[in-house]
Amino acid sequence: MHRRRRTALALSAALVAAAPLLTACGNDAHPGAAAVVGGDRIEIATLQSQVRDVRAAQRESPQSTQLIENTGLLSRAKLHGLILDRVLAHAADDAGVTVSRREIQDARAAAVRQSGGEEQLAAMLLQQRGVSPGQIDEAVREEVLLTKLAKALDADLGTPQGQQKVGAALTTASKDLDIDVNPRYGTWDDQKIQLGDYKAPWITQVSKDPEAVQAGA
Repeated sequence: MHRRRRTALALSAALVAAAPLLTACGNDAHPGAAAVVGGDRIEIATLQSQVRDVRAAQRESPQSTQLIENTGLLSRAKLHGLILDRVLAHAADDAGVTVSRREIQDARAAAVRQSGGEEQLAAMLLQQRGVSPGQIDEAVREEVLLTKLAKALDADLGTPQGQQKVGAALTTASKDLDIDVNPRYGTWDDQKIQLGDYKAPWITQVSKDPEAVQAGA
């Protein structure tokens, strides 16, 4: 079980998030939205709030300069994560998968043990995935949901075949949601499950793309 959780953590983005001047979303029908997913708006204000939280945590880190330099495209990375969260939730719903609060608490406790403590876990997620301390529970929830989705699909995320099966489910969910992104952040690719040129590490694995792109957003 712990090995499976570690595999999901390694594959996830930010989750899953790692490693791209208009105010309308796709067209003038959605002013102020960073994206519209399944008819639901992701407000620019929501996106900006997530970015501010990460930047604040980065500035408090001893590696602040390096962390900020490595995440020059943070807004795009966080929007990628917000969209992916909804795609993953839709795919999980299609598969009849849910996650309880207790499962999130247990998974976080396991991650803390594996990392050597809360501070170490927070530092790791901030460095590797651009996740602020206040966003950790959500990142863990995505990890658990991804793991349970893979199990429901009888897919082993440690194999190319399993990754392809999960990727296909996410692509189906992505198409169902009819994702419309504000042009200032790029466009969403249903097939690659990514925003523009931005590739989260675990999505690179699922899509079997050999080119790893560092998560700086």
